[in-house]
Amino acid sequence: MQNLPIKLYRAAQVRELDRIAIEEYGIPGFELMHQAGTEVFLRLIAQWPEARSVAVFCGSGNNAGDGYIIAGLVLAAGLSVRVYTLSDPAQLTGDALMAYQYYKGIVTSFQAGQVVNAEVLVDALFGTGLDRPVTGLYAEAIQAINAHPAPVIAVDIPSGLQADTGSVMGCAVKAAYTVTFIGLKQGLFTGQAADYCGEIFYAQLTVPDEALASVNASATRVLKAPLPRRGRCVHKGNCGHVLIVGGDLGYSGAAKMASEAALRVGAGLVSLATRAEHAMLMNLNRPELMCHGVETAKQLAVLLAKADVVLIGPGLGQGAWATALFNAAISAGKPMVIDADGLNLLAAKPATQANWILTPHPGEAARLLNCQTADIEQDRFAAALSIQAKYGGVAIVKGAGTLIAFEQQLWLSNTGNPGMASGGMGDVLAGAIAGLLAQGLSLPDAAQQGVYNHGLAADLAAATDGERGLLASDLMPYLRQLVQG
Repeated sequence: MQNLPIKLYRAAQVRELDRIAIEEYGIPGFELMHQAGTEVFLRLIAQWPEARSVAVFCGSGNNAGDGYIIAGLVLAAGLSVRVYTLSDPAQLTGDALMAYQYYKGIVTSFQAGQVVNAEVLVDALFGTGLDRPVTGLYAEAIQAINAHPAPVIAVDIPSGLQADTGSVMGCAVKAAYTVTFIGLKQGLFTGQAADYCGEIFYAQLTVPDEALASVNASATRVLKAPLPRRGRCVHKGNCGHVLIVGGDLGYSGAAKMASEAALRVGAGLVSLATRAEHAMLMNLNRPELMCHGVETAKQLAVLLAKADVVLIGPGLGQGAWATALFNAAISAGKPMVIDADGLNLLAAKPATQANWILTPHPGEAARLLNCQTADIEQDRFAAALSIQAKYGGVAIVKGAGTLIAFEQQLWLSNTGNPGMASGGMGDVLAGAIAGLLAQGLSLPDAAQQGVYNHGLAADLAAATDGERGLLASDLMPYLRQLVQG
């Protein structure tokens, strides 16, 4: 991912870039198509140098044109190739028709139950224009591709994947590699895309940088940014005081992990307001935590006055104790991170503030927007923007391809792995964000770097011992490494 551009685009924006390249920079459309096909062919040869037979599945548009170019190049290289078409190639027009005429090999009309003999499959069925569920013979073709033992390379985007959202339109090709062109489609990096794209390669083709700069990106990928250097005379009071509120009876672990994460990313002081029953136990193996038994909003007010940043939600619950502390916290006017049950309480009584960061997973996001979780997953970009517009501050929608929204700007982070599907990961993230915010990062910067480093810490931990069995607390030493520079 590090070698890919940081700008992401919607499908319509990439089509506009294509138009600008052709009409304003005089690059023939067929030349761009040939370049695209060549990029896929070169990747195919590089990944499977021993392969001697290739099957190319073509639809009816320019994506099919790319497929015919690829087939022609495979044939010219002396390999066995067959195109399986789902549309009469004689009905193709423009550049796609020229590409079909360029190919001089075997074309077979795909039929349900078709036996395909090939060592590599090329998916050129649909491009980025798909806007309805895949049905009929196209669905049969996708099922046949996915059932075939040969690896698949997708042209521009796996067929059936929605280019703007990363949602699956009924069914989609599961590719080992995806080669995408001109502009990175935002749907390749979130939603369900991670299960379908495989490794992503990017080819700008000969589209000039000036053309790319003429269209504003719809989102930006997050990259690691160094934290401000500390002066030699810095002390704990200069590094921020985080107050974490949570840990109802039976849920002390969430607040504890959030607190330790805030310390591990460099917060100078971390106080924990929790149930009195927990307060004497929470710092037994982390004595740096200042733990307070808090049962009323009045008791919490004393701690709120001393804090620079407040994190509320980990293990908070939704009972009377939680509600009283939540109302006191959001009335304090301090920069805040709201997570877990804090989000559920906010959803029950919506409010807007400019100085908080909201960190929902899709289920919590659905409650914040009063919709279904499936609605969030259908368009995560729209969900992040809607939460931010409704509640203010910065909105994060967690998941594979976490999104961060702030004042109509969107960022996407692709660090992290399936090992993070275990309890407590969100608590560690919330604590890390609060710790960065306390050290002076802006709300959007704390959200971005918190999300990025949290996922990268999980990647480093998984690289050592594997993904399965990864615990949230395993991230702590890696978080500390990552905030050094």
